[in-house]
Amino acid sequence: MRSFFLILFLAFHGATSQAQAPGQGTISGFVYDAGTGEALVSASVLIMGTTKGTTTNSSGFFSLAGLPEEQVTLYVRFLGYKAAKVPVTVRSGVPNRVTIRLDLEGIVMEEVLVTADSIDAGRKLFEKPVSNLELTGLEIKQLPAVVESDLMRSLQTLPGIVSASDFSSQVYVRGGTPDQNLYMIDGADVYNPEHAFGLFSTFNTDAIKTVTLSKGGFGAQYGGRLSSVLDITHLDGNRSKLTGTTTISLLAAKTTLQTPLGNWGSMSGSFRRTYFDVTLAKLKSLKNKVPDYYFYDGNLKLFAEINETNKLTVSWFSGRDFLDISFNPESQSSDGVNYEWGNKTASVKWLTLFNSSIFANFWITASRFDSDFRLKQIKVAETNEMNDLTLKGNLEWAVNANWNLLFGFENKWMKPRYTHEFQDGLIDIDRDRVHQSVYSQASWKPADEWVVEGGLRLDRFAAEQDFVDVSPRYSVKYQFDAVQSVKLAGGVYRQYLHRIPRFFIGDIWITSDSNIKPSTSVHTVFAYERALDYGFTFQAETFYKTYTNLNSFKKFVVTDIQGDGRTENGKTWYRNTRNLFDTGDGNTRGIELFLKKDGGMVTGWLAYSWSSTDWKFKNINRNEPFNPRHDRSHTVNLVLNTEPGKWWAPLWGRQYEAGNSKWLLGFNLVYSTGQPITTPGSAYLSGDLPDSGDDGLSDGGGNIGFSLYPGEINAYRLPAYIRADLSLIWERKYERFTLAPYIQIYNLGGRQNIWFVNYEDDSKSPDTIKPKYTAVNMFPFLPTVGLTITF
Repeated sequence: MRSFFLILFLAFHGATSQAQAPGQGTISGFVYDAGTGEALVSASVLIMGTTKGTTTNSSGFFSLAGLPEEQVTLYVRFLGYKAAKVPVTVRSGVPNRVTIRLDLEGIVMEEVLVTADSIDAGRKLFEKPVSNLELTGLEIKQLPAVVESDLMRSLQTLPGIVSASDFSSQVYVRGGTPDQNLYMIDGADVYNPEHAFGLFSTFNTDAIKTVTLSKGGFGAQYGGRLSSVLDITHLDGNRSKLTGTTTISLLAAKTTLQTPLGNWGSMSGSFRRTYFDVTLAKLKSLKNKVPDYYFYDGNLKLFAEINETNKLTVSWFSGRDFLDISFNPESQSSDGVNYEWGNKTASVKWLTLFNSSIFANFWITASRFDSDFRLKQIKVAETNEMNDLTLKGNLEWAVNANWNLLFGFENKWMKPRYTHEFQDGLIDIDRDRVHQSVYSQASWKPADEWVVEGGLRLDRFAAEQDFVDVSPRYSVKYQFDAVQSVKLAGGVYRQYLHRIPRFFIGDIWITSDSNIKPSTSVHTVFAYERALDYGFTFQAETFYKTYTNLNSFKKFVVTDIQGDGRTENGKTWYRNTRNLFDTGDGNTRGIELFLKKDGGMVTGWLAYSWSSTDWKFKNINRNEPFNPRHDRSHTVNLVLNTEPGKWWAPLWGRQYEAGNSKWLLGFNLVYSTGQPITTPGSAYLSGDLPDSGDDGLSDGGGNIGFSLYPGEINAYRLPAYIRADLSLIWERKYERFTLAPYIQIYNLGGRQNIWFVNYEDDSKSPDTIKPKYTAVNMFPFLPTVGLTITF
């Protein structure tokens, strides 16, 4: 604790001792969309004639400190918008604050080589943190989808991110598991962000403004997870007029509305509902084959501009799933499953400028995940809750031209609860937890081409045993010239939450305590980035991650867990976490290549990643390392988006002109090494001795069991996963609205990608064992149609 505050003091002292000299000033302000009033994130702000520049943060704010007193011109750019030149007179001792509004610009038809564009792209690459990717709502919507545009499936087209199967939208980032990803909506944590069957994720893309993904080496402001951070910001709302979008497809409908609130703010809201239960489930051909299932989700966000330096945001989100399955629908006494789960989040954010150099955000957030699982006939009931109330703050200080400081704190009150009642016992785990964090990060620019960052995060997790951990972070960036740079980043990361994975959607969350130690990961990331001509950018990254105290839920946990007495009706009462997990270590290493194109006739990206993940657990796989199920050796993604009319017109000798209608074509291709699986090492038959008959197997009314003994864990790989998707949209503009009917084709080639393999006994006599295996495939050729209305 003392060392943390000592380093914090030294960083503060080093920055303030070099504070702005007399005769120097700071320019700060916000960059907005001129039409909607939305803040533009990662817009470039450059001082013409110099190498000084920066990008806007998640609130559209920028600050340039240590500027001489003189007349300068800001050059502000954002993809898809007209660049702006803003003259500003820098004066010391007074606020030099500007508000910049950019107008939309039509997408350029021809490919034009513009060196300034490459320089601007090179600056943006250099400014952004290592392993950091940003997607806009438009980019997400342009990707082909199963039923509708989906954030989690869009992320799976980026290097280093894979899924377990078509039936799940959970993502695995650089060898990490889904619980190692921190998900946030408008500052609030989200637990188990998944709907059933992998067709939809929790996040409605129509309501999203920006998505920032950090795949590793992230700064001290983020903690509590080992692998990645996904920060989602919803639309603030249109400040000028009422606008809306409605989409109807075969399986779902959704709508998003935005409206101004006088001259002081705006509001946005969305709602979505599936109707499996009233469409597919009612068809005679699919009756009793499609489960009774539906979900709804929605969000509401209010934005208020109190004055020039204070802004308030209130955000709310809720989603709920309902699943009813009968194992034998033809029988009234058939057993089945009732399962209900959902997320709720709320957040209040106060944005304030203390002066031109100090920008701050303060949040109060609340999050709740809960699920209720019941068997209809057998007395088995389970409830699972995770409640989270958080107070946090973040301050950014542009001290001078060479120093920037980041300070923050976070206090979480968490209450996880899990109850499971079965015939012979009751599991009842109810806990109160407090997670407190403070952090500081300093950014030093010794020369125009260098940026050095160092940070510390101090965590205290209060349980039956208190855990206090210091986690250092670092980053070094060097820019060779205007278009290329290299970066090195890393740090230590802690996680105090652990999951019990299940076949059903809602994994169970428990926390570190005297029986379960926190998990730790160490990241090292090296990157090379270059801005190319014609709107191309290229990024290459290599990384190495280590894990300690990984927790794997025990397969035969019932034989190992220990009871804590008896309930009133005589059942064994389990209230502790002893022997729930096997504990081990691991590592992941990999290389990622990412070629992206923004603007022009064709946009999209080509991504390749190679990685290898090894886990080693005591008493598992003979104590030898093995690849987990989500490991992929090679993955290739190709994403293309274009307007076919731009290609057809020249073929007919005509100049392309954007009219009231246009076609939009999207294509996605993915190739991935097959998943590792465990194959049987041997098979055997067994009977209920001694009553199973003379031969011990077949006669006398005994039951014969076919059993498999596993071989080496995940030593065999399934065939490669290959899938192509296609999206075709026809967009027609009318005076007051736009119609866009579309068709999406998932798995265009109809490839039978294997999910898992079933093994059965195909022998004809008790003296012979003849195993038979059947491959279970993922989604087949799957088309869907829909209509989007925008006004």
